Amino acid sequence: MRRVWPVAAPRDAQGGTISDNMRGALFMMASMATFTLNDACIKWLAADLPTFQVVAIRGVAATVLIAALAHATGALARPVPRGDRWPVAARSLAEVAAFLPFVLALTHMPLANITAILQALPLTITAAGALLLGERVGWRRWSAIAIGLAGVLLIVRPGTAGFDAWSLVALITVAIITARDLITRRISPETPSLKVAILTAAGVTLLGICLSLREPWAPVAAGQGVVIALAALFILGGYLFSIMAMRVGEVGAVTPFRYTAILWGLLLGVVVFGERPDALTLIGAALVVATGLYTLWRARLPET
Repeated sequence: MRRVWPVAAPRDAQGGTISDNMRGALFMMASMATFTLNDACIKWLAADLPTFQVVAIRGVAATVLIAALAHATGALARPVPRGDRWPVAARSLAEVAAFLPFVLALTHMPLANITAILQALPLTITAAGALLLGERVGWRRWSAIAIGLAGVLLIVRPGTAGFDAWSLVALITVAIITARDLITRRISPETPSLKVAILTAAGVTLLGICLSLREPWAPVAAGQGVVIALAALFILGGYLFSIMAMRVGEVGAVTPFRYTAILWGLLLGVVVFGERPDALTLIGAALVVATGLYTLWRARLPET
């Protein structure tokens, strides 16, 4: 009989076991980093290739990569427990459903406005976790999340002109993503995250292929192919880490780290696209970092 050795729990810098909230925060930060890197690849490619063509090709590559990883780790052969089948299916449908209104809003309103609306997610998910899942969120963490949102608004500084009917479409995206993340927490540990990620990637890819048929495809150069492959790797990480993030820790402690996507956006804007953030943008980024760190620290203490 093969002997299985116990695996020690991860430990923090002080030698203590890393809490679920800490692991969830790390997964969320990794998710935001990889999603933003994917967005940078898509933005760079969209200058010369049709957007949905890129999404379709990237999606096929990402789905194959996730399936190969799931096969290598044995996750592909593990069945989804009967009690998880509906939550897994509902989460995949929510991911696909959120994609279309996001793209519609993105193409009809300023990027700053839709970015600001989407950064309401930590508030909506924390509120939903407190109201629907009974998670305890004290006034200090609520205050930190609100200040972090104020920092995001300093970064994007949306104008009132963009908040029209398409803003309501963006709010639909926020509602669907909130539901998606709450559904993710209903999935038991017996269902591999990689299997959930396969269904997510396949669903979005299928939608991307259908939308890409509405526009003529363009030839893909070798360099563009490399960037598409990188985008596939990044979206793989984004799907996987986002699923893992919502399966550990408290919603109120993990979701504020969505704000770190803004920091990655600033960095990639400077390095890749030559953008130069102004003073208000840097102040907003500092608020995001400070409130995120405070929220994680506060989550390790009793709520009062």
